[in-house]
Amino acid sequence: MDKGDEFQPLTILITGVSRGLGRALALSLAKRGHTIIGCSRTPNALHSLQKELAAISPSSSHTHLLQITDVASNSSVEELFKAVLERDLVPDILVNNAAVINENSKFWEIPEDVFDSVIDTNVKGTANVLRHFIPLMTQGGKGIIVNFSSMWGRKGAPMFSPYCASKWAIEGLTKSIALELPKGMAIIALDPGVVNTDMLAISFGDSAPDYQNPQQWVVKASTMILSFTSEDNGASLTVE
Repeated sequence: MDKGDEFQPLTILITGVSRGLGRALALSLAKRGHTIIGCSRTPNALHSLQKELAAISPSSSHTHLLQITDVASNSSVEELFKAVLERDLVPDILVNNAAVINENSKFWEIPEDVFDSVIDTNVKGTANVLRHFIPLMTQGGKGIIVNFSSMWGRKGAPMFSPYCASKWAIEGLTKSIALELPKGMAIIALDPGVVNTDMLAISFGDSAPDYQNPQQWVVKASTMILSFTSEDNGASLTVE
C-alpha cells in the first residue's frame, strides 16, 4: 500500500479472524485505525472479538463487520460478499488466514474425511474468497492480497502431508494469480513463521510454548502486511 507519511485508513478483510493469528491481526490493525471485515465459523469467539473491536474504535466512521462464515462453503462466502456490498465496503487488503491442520499421522493412515477437510478449508476456502473478492478489488485497480502459506508449503514435513499439500497449493495458486492481476495490485504468499497457536500445539506438541505468541508476532506481521505494494506481486515472503 501507499508508503507515504499521511495516514490512510484502510478496509482489511481477514478470514479465520476469531482466534490465533487472525484475531491478533484484527485487533492490531483496528488499533492502527483501520476498518476490519472478519469472518469465522465460531459464533462465541466472533462475538467476543466484536466487543473488543468496538472498544478499540467506538467513534469510528466505519464500524467493523464480522460475520459467521465457513470459507469451505462457496455459498457461505457469497453471503459474506453480499454483506460487504451492502455496507458499500471494498477491501484494500485481503488476508486469507483461515486454515486447519491434520493430527500427526502417516499419509496412508489419514482418513478420507480428514484429508478432505484440510483441502476444503485451506485450498478451496482460499479459492472461494478470492473468487468473490478479486473482481471487487480489481474495479478500483488497486489492492493487496495476502495468502497465508507456511514453511511446509515450501518443503515437506512428515506426518502432515495434507497440510503440506494444501500450502504448496497456496504457493502455486498465488504465483499463477499474480500473472493475471491488473497492474497496481499484488498477491503474496506469506509464511507467518512459527507462532504458538492452537495449530502449532497440534504439530509441535509440548514445545509449542517455546515460540512467540500471536501478540508478539503481530507487531512485525501487521507492519509488514501494511507495507506491501504492487511491486511485491507474486512474491513468497516470510515474517521474520
